[in-house]
Amino acid sequence: MIEGITDEPSTNLVNEHINTVHDFEPDWIIGIGGGSPMDAAKALWLFHEHPDLSFEAATKPFELPELRSKSKFIGIPTTSGTASEISNLTVITNSETGVKYPLASFELTPDLAIIDPVMVESMPKRVTAYSGMDAVTHSIEAYVAKPRTTFTDALAIEAAEILKNHLLSSYQGNQESREQVHYAQAMAGMSFANAVLGNVHSLAHKSGPTFEVPHGCANAIYLPYVIQFNRSVVEDRFAALARRIGLEGQTDKELVDSLIEWIRELNREMDVPNTLHEFGVSEEFFKEHVDTMAENAVQDPCSGTNPRETSVDEMKQLLVAAYYGQEVTI
Repeated sequence: MIEGITDEPSTNLVNEHINTVHDFEPDWIIGIGGGSPMDAAKALWLFHEHPDLSFEAATKPFELPELRSKSKFIGIPTTSGTASEISNLTVITNSETGVKYPLASFELTPDLAIIDPVMVESMPKRVTAYSGMDAVTHSIEAYVAKPRTTFTDALAIEAAEILKNHLLSSYQGNQESREQVHYAQAMAGMSFANAVLGNVHSLAHKSGPTFEVPHGCANAIYLPYVIQFNRSVVEDRFAALARRIGLEGQTDKELVDSLIEWIRELNREMDVPNTLHEFGVSEEFFKEHVDTMAENAVQDPCSGTNPRETSVDEMKQLLVAAYYGQEVTI
């Protein structure tokens, strides 16, 4: 058993534990925990199956070699948001460069997921908030992503409605709502595992290692700004989602404005920051890293499925808006 994984997985972590997996030669690898332990288990599974695979080769989207010649995988989540137990992704940080990469392949989809709400009954409030906003982001980004389908739409919009009705109540300790959120996050995971995601996740993947923003918190911060950026090409879809989850507005513009405000108000009610400055990133440190972060975010695989093409300069403007709390008008 490999325990004590509390940080987001890195290549150093894989190197530290991979011999334990090799020596044990498991028939099944069981990832149990939140997103970090689950992603670490997936990464160890991958490099146990293919010890000669380079990290650079693993980062090429949907080009991983076949798995399951040695082990199969079970995912058991103890948080309600990442959906790693459902998805075809694992996220790992290159310890040499500090850059976080999503490794994407349907080979990484677990063979079995055990989604038991008993596992999240004692989840701390901050974890409930951050993981819940991760699920909210999954549902919204999957609903507008380029590879979306009728099937992914159904899962995404139903998950969004459940989250609208139950996330705040779950945060406040209602166990019935916590159960519903746990199911909704898995539905959102099934959606984005097929429709993929967008710029919110591209930015969040780069914010964790650099600004030390927890993944779900980063998604919560960036989501309203990316909606503002993407609305010029998918405003009708954002409006349809807003209408389905019961937000007010007569026109598409009014509905999308309501969606953005709902996200920000939900953040406030769960004590989640709405800007990078509010999170605690210093202006000096932000200015020092913003250009590199924008470049890295554009190269993230999730940027390729964002509904609107995004340049490095536009990605930088999104970061600046999210730092200062500015309206996105590009």
